[in-house]
Amino acid sequence: MTTRPITRRRKLDTRVRRTRDRLGAALRRLMQQKTLREITVQEVLNQAGVSRSAFYAHFSSTQDLLLAGMDEFLELIATAICGVEQTERIVPVREFFAHVGEAEHIRAALVRSDRLSDFFDLAREHFARGISLRLREIPRARELPETEREILAHALAGALLSHLDWWIRQRKRPSAEQMDRKFHALAWAAIEAAKSTAGDGGGCLTHSTY
Repeated sequence: MTTRPITRRRKLDTRVRRTRDRLGAALRRLMQQKTLREITVQEVLNQAGVSRSAFYAHFSSTQDLLLAGMDEFLELIATAICGVEQTERIVPVREFFAHVGEAEHIRAALVRSDRLSDFFDLAREHFARGISLRLREIPRARELPETEREILAHALAGALLSHLDWWIRQRKRPSAEQMDRKFHALAWAAIEAAKSTAGDGGGCLTHSTY
Protein backbone atom coordinates (compact mmCIF):
# COMPACT_ATOMS: atom_id res chain seq x y z
CA MET A 1 0.00 0.00 0.00
CA THR A 2 1.20 3.51 -0.74
CA THR A 3 0.59 6.45 1.51
CA ARG A 4 -1.18 9.49 0.18
CA PRO A 5 0.73 12.63 -0.83
CA ILE A 6 1.52 14.93 2.07
CA THR A 7 -0.24 18.28 1.99
CA ARG A 8 -0.07 21.25 4.30
CA ARG A 9 -2.64 21.13 7.06
CA ARG A 10 -5.67 23.28 6.37
CA LYS A 11 -7.24 25.30 9.16
CA LEU A 12 -10.61 23.77 9.96
CA ASP A 13 -13.57 25.35 11.67
CA THR A 14 -14.51 24.09 15.13
CA ARG A 15 -17.40 21.92 13.98
CA VAL A 16 -15.39 20.17 11.28
CA ARG A 17 -12.45 19.66 13.61
CA ARG A 18 -14.75 18.15 16.25
CA THR A 19 -16.25 15.74 13.71
CA ARG A 20 -12.85 14.64 12.43
CA ASP A 21 -11.54 14.20 15.97
CA ARG A 22 -14.54 12.05 16.96
CA LEU A 23 -14.11 9.85 13.91
CA GLY A 24 -10.38 9.45 14.54
CA ALA A 25 -10.92 8.58 18.20
CA ALA A 26 -13.60 6.05 17.26
CA LEU A 27 -11.30 4.36 14.75
CA ARG A 28 -8.47 4.14 17.28
CA ARG A 29 -10.79 2.50 19.82
CA LEU A 30 -11.97 -0.04 17.27
CA MET A 31 -8.39 -0.80 16.19
CA GLN A 32 -7.66 -1.97 19.72
CA GLN A 33 -10.27 -4.70 19.15
CA LYS A 34 -9.76 -5.71 15.51
CA THR A 35 -7.63 -5.00 12.46
CA LEU A 36 -8.29 -2.09 10.14
CA ARG A 37 -9.47 -4.34 7.31
CA GLU A 38 -12.13 -5.81 9.63
CA ILE A 39 -13.54 -2.41 10.65
CA THR A 40 -16.46 -1.08 8.64
CA VAL A 41 -17.38 2.55 8.12
CA GLN A 42 -20.67 1.86 9.89
CA GLU A 43 -18.86 0.66 13.01
CA VAL A 44 -16.87 3.89 13.08
CA LEU A 45 -20.05 5.92 12.65
CA ASN A 46 -21.75 4.06 15.49
CA GLN A 47 -18.78 4.66 17.80
CA ALA A 48 -18.44 8.32 16.87
CA GLY A 49 -22.12 9.22 16.64
CA VAL A 50 -21.52 10.81 13.24
CA SER A 51 -23.66 10.54 10.11
CA ARG A 52 -22.56 8.68 6.99
CA SER A 53 -22.77 11.86 4.92
CA ALA A 54 -20.50 13.67 7.39
CA PHE A 55 -17.95 10.85 7.16
CA TYR A 56 -17.85 10.85 3.37
CA ALA A 57 -17.60 14.63 3.30
CA HIS A 58 -14.08 14.21 4.69
CA PHE A 59 -12.90 10.65 4.05
CA SER A 60 -13.30 7.96 1.42
CA SER A 61 -12.64 4.95 3.66
CA THR A 62 -11.43 3.84 7.08
CA GLN A 63 -7.93 3.64 5.58
CA ASP A 64 -8.19 7.27 4.47
CA LEU A 65 -9.33 8.24 7.98
CA LEU A 66 -6.34 6.48 9.54
CA LEU A 67 -3.83 8.06 7.18
CA ALA A 68 -5.34 11.52 7.65
CA GLY A 69 -5.01 11.23 11.42
CA MET A 70 -1.38 10.11 11.24
CA ASP A 71 -0.63 12.79 8.66
CA GLU A 72 -2.01 15.59 10.85
CA PHE A 73 -0.20 14.39 13.97
CA LEU A 74 3.13 14.00 12.18
CA GLU A 75 2.93 17.41 10.53
CA LEU A 76 2.29 19.04 13.89
CA ILE A 77 5.10 17.26 15.75
CA ALA A 78 7.65 17.53 12.93
CA THR A 79 7.30 21.32 12.78
CA ALA A 80 6.52 21.91 16.47
CA ILE A 81 9.73 23.85 17.19
CA CYS A 82 10.05 25.61 13.83
CA GLY A 83 9.99 29.35 14.29
CA VAL A 84 9.38 29.15 18.04
CA GLU A 85 12.36 27.51 19.77
CA GLN A 86 15.60 29.45 20.17
CA THR A 87 17.88 26.45 20.53
CA GLU A 88 19.96 24.31 18.19
CA ARG A 89 17.57 21.38 18.36
CA ILE A 90 16.48 20.49 14.87
CA VAL A 91 13.76 18.01 15.85
CA PRO A 92 11.52 17.74 18.95
CA VAL A 93 12.88 14.24 19.63
CA ARG A 94 12.04 14.30 23.34
CA GLU A 95 8.41 15.18 22.72
CA PHE A 96 8.00 12.78 19.79
CA PHE A 97 9.52 9.78 21.57
CA ALA A 98 7.59 10.50 24.77
CA HIS A 99 4.31 10.57 22.82
CA VAL A 100 5.09 7.33 20.96
CA GLY A 101 6.20 5.69 24.19
CA GLU A 102 2.91 6.56 25.88
CA ALA A 103 0.84 5.32 22.92
CA GLU A 104 1.78 1.63 23.04
CA HIS A 105 -1.83 0.60 22.35
CA ILE A 106 -1.91 2.67 19.15
CA ARG A 107 1.40 1.22 17.96
CA ALA A 108 0.17 -2.30 18.72
CA ALA A 109 -3.01 -1.60 16.75
CA LEU A 110 -0.98 -0.38 13.77
CA VAL A 111 1.17 -3.53 13.93
CA ARG A 112 -1.92 -5.79 13.98
CA SER A 113 -3.32 -3.96 10.96
CA ASP A 114 0.01 -3.99 9.06
CA ARG A 115 0.03 -0.19 9.01
CA LEU A 116 3.11 0.63 11.10
CA SER A 117 5.14 1.02 7.91
CA ASP A 118 2.68 3.70 6.75
CA PHE A 119 3.37 5.62 9.95
CA PHE A 120 7.13 5.43 9.38
CA ASP A 121 6.83 6.41 5.71
CA LEU A 122 4.75 9.49 6.53
CA ALA A 123 7.01 10.36 9.46
CA ARG A 124 10.11 10.25 7.27
CA GLU A 125 8.65 12.76 4.81
CA HIS A 126 7.30 15.11 7.47
CA PHE A 127 10.49 15.11 9.52
CA ALA A 128 12.63 15.66 6.43
CA ARG A 129 10.62 18.79 5.74
CA GLY A 130 10.70 19.91 9.37
CA ILE A 131 14.47 19.38 9.60
CA SER A 132 15.01 21.33 6.40
CA LEU A 133 13.03 24.25 7.84
CA ARG A 134 15.05 24.18 11.05
CA LEU A 135 18.36 24.09 9.19
CA ARG A 136 17.32 27.33 7.50
CA GLU A 137 16.54 28.90 10.89
CA ILE A 138 19.61 27.91 12.94
CA PRO A 139 22.53 30.30 12.26
CA ARG A 140 25.17 27.56 12.48
CA ALA A 141 23.50 25.59 9.68
CA ARG A 142 22.37 28.39 7.34
CA GLU A 143 25.53 28.34 5.26
CA LEU A 144 24.70 24.89 3.90
CA PRO A 145 23.87 25.02 0.18
CA GLU A 146 20.24 24.20 -0.64
CA THR A 147 20.98 20.82 -2.21
CA GLU A 148 23.22 19.77 0.67
CA ARG A 149 20.58 20.85 3.17
CA GLU A 150 17.83 18.83 1.50
CA ILE A 151 19.98 15.70 1.23
CA LEU A 152 21.02 16.05 4.85
CA ALA A 153 17.43 16.65 6.00
CA HIS A 154 16.28 13.39 4.42
CA ALA A 155 19.28 11.49 5.80
CA LEU A 156 18.65 12.80 9.32
CA ALA A 157 14.93 12.03 9.08
CA GLY A 158 15.88 8.45 8.25
CA ALA A 159 18.31 8.36 11.18
CA LEU A 160 15.61 9.70 13.52
CA LEU A 161 13.20 6.94 12.52
CA SER A 162 15.97 4.34 12.91
CA HIS A 163 16.54 5.65 16.44
CA LEU A 164 12.80 5.38 17.14
CA ASP A 165 12.53 1.87 15.69
CA TRP A 166 15.41 0.72 17.91
CA TRP A 167 14.02 2.53 20.95
CA ILE A 168 10.50 1.09 20.85
CA ARG A 169 11.92 -2.44 20.70
CA GLN A 170 13.85 -2.10 23.96
CA ARG A 171 12.49 -3.46 27.23
CA LYS A 172 14.70 -1.10 29.20
CA ARG A 173 14.75 2.12 27.22
CA PRO A 174 16.88 5.22 27.59
CA SER A 175 14.70 8.21 28.45
CA ALA A 176 13.21 10.37 25.72
CA GLU A 177 15.52 13.16 26.92
CA GLN A 178 18.56 10.91 26.52
CA MET A 179 17.45 9.96 23.00
CA ASP A 180 17.06 13.65 22.19
CA ARG A 181 20.68 14.30 23.22
CA LYS A 182 21.99 11.24 21.37
CA PHE A 183 20.20 12.13 18.15
CA HIS A 184 21.34 15.74 18.20
CA ALA A 185 24.95 14.74 18.86
CA LEU A 186 24.80 12.60 15.72
CA ALA A 187 22.91 15.27 13.77
CA TRP A 188 25.35 18.08 14.52
CA ALA A 189 28.33 15.86 13.70
CA ALA A 190 26.71 15.23 10.32
CA ILE A 191 25.92 18.92 9.82
CA GLU A 192 29.49 19.98 10.59
CA ALA A 193 30.84 17.30 8.25
CA ALA A 194 28.48 18.51 5.52
CA LYS A 195 29.64 22.10 6.02
CA SER A 196 33.29 21.08 5.76
CA THR A 197 32.76 19.20 2.48
CA ALA A 198 30.11 21.40 0.87
CA GLY A 199 32.63 23.53 -1.00
CA ASP A 200 34.98 20.80 -2.22
CA GLY A 201 32.53 18.68 -4.19
CA GLY A 202 32.61 15.96 -1.57
CA GLY A 203 28.91 16.15 -0.76
CA CYS A 204 27.40 15.81 2.66
CA LEU A 205 27.05 12.04 2.84
CA THR A 206 30.46 10.45 3.22
CA HIS A 207 31.21 7.03 4.59
CA SER A 208 32.91 8.61 7.57
CA THR A 209 29.80 10.64 8.50
CA TYR A 210 27.42 7.71 9.03
